Amino acid sequence: MHINRRNFIRTSAAFVGATVLATPAMASVLGTKSRYRISLAEWSFHKAIFAGEMSNLDFPRVTRELGMEGVEYVNQFFKDKAKDEKYLAELKKITKNEGVSNVLIMCDGEGMVGHPEKSEREKTVENHKKWIDAAAFLGCHAIRVNAGSRGTFEEQQKLAADGLHMLCEYGDKKKINVIVENHGGLSSNGDWLSGVMKMVDHKRVGTLPDFGNFTLDWNTGESYDRYKGMEQLMPYAKGVSAKSNVFNAEGDEANMDYYRLMKIVDDAGYKGFVGVEFEGSELSERDGVIATKKLLEKVFATL
Repeated sequence: MHINRRNFIRTSAAFVGATVLATPAMASVLGTKSRYRISLAEWSFHKAIFAGEMSNLDFPRVTRELGMEGVEYVNQFFKDKAKDEKYLAELKKITKNEGVSNVLIMCDGEGMVGHPEKSEREKTVENHKKWIDAAAFLGCHAIRVNAGSRGTFEEQQKLAADGLHMLCEYGDKKKINVIVENHGGLSSNGDWLSGVMKMVDHKRVGTLPDFGNFTLDWNTGESYDRYKGMEQLMPYAKGVSAKSNVFNAEGDEANMDYYRLMKIVDDAGYKGFVGVEFEGSELSERDGVIATKKLLEKVFATL
């Protein structure tokens, strides 16, 4: 095949460029931009917030100060403010001024989505509606709920799916997604939670796969294979939580393979925020968040 000089130069340059960018170190040096944006889960600073050293209104400023682009709130840090539009307007103004996006609200303590009693499931749905409203006001895309239930494996799937479907119907009115994190018990079983997603069968439902939350029983320490679980939950993911606890000398998470985990995320075609959630005790909360962000950026450069 005949190739003229201009095409030869163009083809050679493209080949060399691709070769250079395939090297993680060079990709970092040349400033290759990842398709992933990093958000910060508020739970990363739960000690500081519980101690009164930081408030929910401070959180967006700290997020921007640490170089992250999105905030993931925890409802218990502004539990009585879900319907307080003055407060929510102030929070929204702060995030706008800081240039960070409101991503989601993690909701706890509002009842059992898969409660065996229909009336209790309906009550739980009602309890969550104010957080869907707050999420819509703030410009979030989702609330995170827990899929707790009681009964057999199959019974709990059906009950959780029923509660989630009711919640998604309300979420649809506000254009807010309802996402479930692997958060202990059966929700940390990839087979169970992926099955629930299929049963709900609603465009608003999804998962928030968490790298670290695959403990099935805290008493026995029984856990689900995190890599298998991530592969099962990523097809439904509308968020990703990069949990971290301990780092080794190279700056990698000591208990899990971030490269393998992010490869699973990447292979699934996910394009949303990846949320830093540090829960360790060997580093301060701030240093742990910084270490997790650095690790993610290092991993992103290899994808």
